[in-house]
Amino acid sequence: MTGNRPLRALTALLLAGGALAVPQAASAHEHPAPASPYADVLDLHGTPAAALPGDDEDNNPVTVFADQGAWHAYALPKAGDKDAYGGFSGPLYIAQEYPWWLSKSFSRIRLTENGRTLDLAGGGTPRFTSLPGRLLQSYDLGHGLRFTLELRFATDRSALVRAQVRNTGSAPRTLGADWTGSLLRPADRPMRDAPSLTATRSGVGVDFTKVRETWEYLTDGTERFEVTHKDRVRTTVDGDTYRTEATEPVTLAPGRSHSFDWTESYTFTVAERTREKATVRDVLDHPASVVSASDARWHGYVAGVTRNVPADRRRAAVKSLETLVTNWRSAAGQIKHDGITPSISYKWFTGGIWAWDTWKQAVGTARFAPDLAESQIRSMFDWQITSDSATRPQDAGMIPDVIFYNDPSRGGGNWNERNSKPPLAAWAVWEVYAKTGDKAFLREMYPKLAAYQAWWYRNRDHDHNGLAEYGATVDPANNSPEERRLAAAWESGMDNAPRFDAALGANVVANRAADGTLLGYSLNQESVDLNSYLAADQGHLARIAGALGRGADAERWKQRSAATSSAVRTTMYDPTDGWFHDTALGSGAPLTARGRGIEGAVPLWTGTASRTQARAVRDKLMDPGEFATTVPFPTVSKSSPYFSPTAYWRGPVWFDQAYFARDGLRRYGYVKEANALTDQLLTHASGLTGNGPIMENYDPTTGAPLNSPHFSWSAALLLPMLTRDKP
Repeated sequence: MTGNRPLRALTALLLAGGALAVPQAASAHEHPAPASPYADVLDLHGTPAAALPGDDEDNNPVTVFADQGAWHAYALPKAGDKDAYGGFSGPLYIAQEYPWWLSKSFSRIRLTENGRTLDLAGGGTPRFTSLPGRLLQSYDLGHGLRFTLELRFATDRSALVRAQVRNTGSAPRTLGADWTGSLLRPADRPMRDAPSLTATRSGVGVDFTKVRETWEYLTDGTERFEVTHKDRVRTTVDGDTYRTEATEPVTLAPGRSHSFDWTESYTFTVAERTREKATVRDVLDHPASVVSASDARWHGYVAGVTRNVPADRRRAAVKSLETLVTNWRSAAGQIKHDGITPSISYKWFTGGIWAWDTWKQAVGTARFAPDLAESQIRSMFDWQITSDSATRPQDAGMIPDVIFYNDPSRGGGNWNERNSKPPLAAWAVWEVYAKTGDKAFLREMYPKLAAYQAWWYRNRDHDHNGLAEYGATVDPANNSPEERRLAAAWESGMDNAPRFDAALGANVVANRAADGTLLGYSLNQESVDLNSYLAADQGHLARIAGALGRGADAERWKQRSAATSSAVRTTMYDPTDGWFHDTALGSGAPLTARGRGIEGAVPLWTGTASRTQARAVRDKLMDPGEFATTVPFPTVSKSSPYFSPTAYWRGPVWFDQAYFARDGLRRYGYVKEANALTDQLLTHASGLTGNGPIMENYDPTTGAPLNSPHFSWSAALLLPMLTRDKP
């Protein structure tokens, strides 16, 4: 699902239906819809105070809405903030990799009658509501006039705004309309001078100068934000403020309405802008059809995420849906296929796509948008290292940790090839295939998945015993033992977990090919989660090969999976404390002194554990002194001397690990226990039952929210946890 193709196809289908499509949509636009059970599942109300979003933690305090993979987003005003009435907050735009507010409200509409400004709150307090796929404002102007504003995304580059005024009185009304807005300028140079206003024949544009501030603001000077009106308008610009006026007044007979329609587009390149101009003309010529297409798509999305979900959990499912869609970014820059970023609300997560985030997000996304799930997986495999790589041919098959809009050749500081991420890609591919039945996708991915497996054993199995280690690549940034240890910890995804502490003995060793070529580095420990994931991916590769009719391959992968599982079972489980641990490279001794971590439950999820081992792991997961904390499944056992409930991977609850542990229990028949812990998690994790955001992680002792809000993999794996399907 790349670019505008899905929407354009759907719009064309609706238009092909002839006259029936437009009156139906117009009727729905004129009459208030019934109250939605999914209104305001997230609090999207607020107005930015400055161009730079965020606080000391770089989090944006205003929750925003985006769709279709757009790189700009909006929010609603707060009731009582009259200065914001008539417009949508923002937009928030992404300067290639970083989020900035363009305006408090770039397009605020004003209605006039006989030279007098109509008070948008003249008939009472307006309603500002977020609904699946749209933002809605409803005003009673008094004296027989009602007014609504709706914002949807028409394409991956353009939002469609419809401002409808309706005469409910008994006499004709003649109204004028104008729009105003001002830029919010960044405080510091050179970002301060980046945006500038320009009047156009159909509205107003914002041009951007070239700014290459690696850690703050990235533009090429070709970006443009543009407002295009359907009605004839004229615009004047005064510095950082503009005014657009409809050239003709509108006369409304009793019972009649008029819709002022416009688009707001954000494009990166001249080619995008040219293409989008033609699309915008189609959108404004047929806005009702675009509305119908959007509503149909979102109806399908909601049905997908709420299927088999108990009624009292469906709002949380829709919250997950809205989180994932707002974090969806369409292909741009070096991101060649649509993907999902971790969070639009956190500066460092806005413009990049991470590998193991993608595998988990694809599994959740497949429930409502399988094409987008496939696209996400492709977005990472687009950058799989090949044997003809000019910089790292020894890493053929590897998937980089994270890709961004800019790669290093374009000054991208966030791009990372110092390490990979845990191998869950074959699981993701198989889960997506289970929703689509798309064998062409399996054929496309199979050799790439096999190459990724080969890389792990060639570059990360130091002693060639069939058990791999997390490690680091031969990369200029990995220029010391400490930097290599750090990259290896990142490769696990569990960055600062106690098991990777240098003070507890974690270090790295060099890995070399038979001819002495340096291949990379491994930690001096074999990790239980890594090898369980490898066993699971080998099992999924067996399924993929079988589905493709490659019987010999399927048998070979099946045997490899069994051998890997056997090695984990026999060497990584410590019967004295009933838990799985990483083991020391060389001796194979379980590293029990580093405490119990949630990674010890992964062998249940992958089916690696024996029945006896699974029973012992279950006992620890159900123990309030271990992993059954207020919010269960902390990343480090409460009994561990290294347990710290707010220290990233040293105690907080992450939903991916909770999902693995919960489904591991279910896999071994402990469904009652799994459901009890899931209920406990859903009850006590802050915000899940209200309109708060889905967080990156949670304090296991209190349920307090931690770190980044609106976190994608939390949202993705919350979806299956909301169901009570059998495993």
